[in-house]
Amino acid sequence: MILLVGLGGFLGSIARYGMGLGFSRILPLNFPYSTFIVNVLGCLLIGIFFGLAEKSEWMNEELRIFLTIGFCGGFTTFSTFAYENLSMLNNQNYIGFFLYSAGSFLLGLLAVYGGLTLTKII
Repeated sequence: MILLVGLGGFLGSIARYGMGLGFSRILPLNFPYSTFIVNVLGCLLIGIFFGLAEKSEWMNEELRIFLTIGFCGGFTTFSTFAYENLSMLNNQNYIGFFLYSAGSFLLGLLAVYGGLTLTKII
């Protein structure tokens, strides 16, 4: 199980890093877009993975742990999210802080709900 979590985290971290590089080339850098998008996407994925695990017999515990704890844990960047929020507060960017933190929280919850709902429709 430890190796599955480690491998999933390794792959999730690489995916997160690659998306960060890609977004930094196409989006302006005055807002942490890549972290925001990755966190929301990670929330959607974890909702889908948990939904599929509840619905499907083919997703065993090992695969669920690999995908949720491993991949999603390495992919999402909540520690970076917290640091960037603190940086915005330290720079007195209160509007950016509010939009980023509230938007991430609300869209994250909606994305998890959407992922779970999608698995019920499929």
